[in-house]
Amino acid sequence: MKRLFRLAVMAVAVLCVGSVSAQKFARINMQEVIVAMPEFAEMQKNLEAFGKDLQEQMEQIQVEFNNRAEEFQKNQATMAASVKQMKQQELQQIQQRYTEFERIANEDFQKKQAELFEPVHKKAQEAVKKVAKAGGYIAVFDLTNQSLAYFDEAQMVDIAPAVKKELGIVEQPAAAAPAK
Repeated sequence: MKRLFRLAVMAVAVLCVGSVSAQKFARINMQEVIVAMPEFAEMQKNLEAFGKDLQEQMEQIQVEFNNRAEEFQKNQATMAASVKQMKQQELQQIQQRYTEFERIANEDFQKKQAELFEPVHKKAQEAVKKVAKAGGYIAVFDLTNQSLAYFDEAQMVDIAPAVKKELGIVEQPAAAAPAK
């Protein structure tokens, strides 16, 4: 009975090892793929324009502050105490407005970045899913975050070229080295 049990356990172990070795795993650097996408370049252009608009608005507030501060410096010696106090409060309010605008602008920029990035990331994810299913891979590991402690590159296929092809990304050949 013990012998039959051991034989059954060994058979199950062999079957498990056999089925694991038949499974296919792949790897990809999603950041590399996403950066190569034309949609990413468009996203960057839109994000830069949005950031430039925010920066211009911040500069307008800064110019207003600088002009009023300069005016205050020139005329403070001749100002009545009540006017001087009022002008100082105005300067503080402009500084507070600038600080508040800067905080809101940073939040808006991050929201816009996420909003613009989401469809690009989704398209890349869909291409990975399609390539993985077509290739029969049970798992695809993203190397962007270096979350794998170890993997055997020979046993794990890099599907980035297939995903780029699926996305219509044409790799540019490396420029020939200049002759010496």
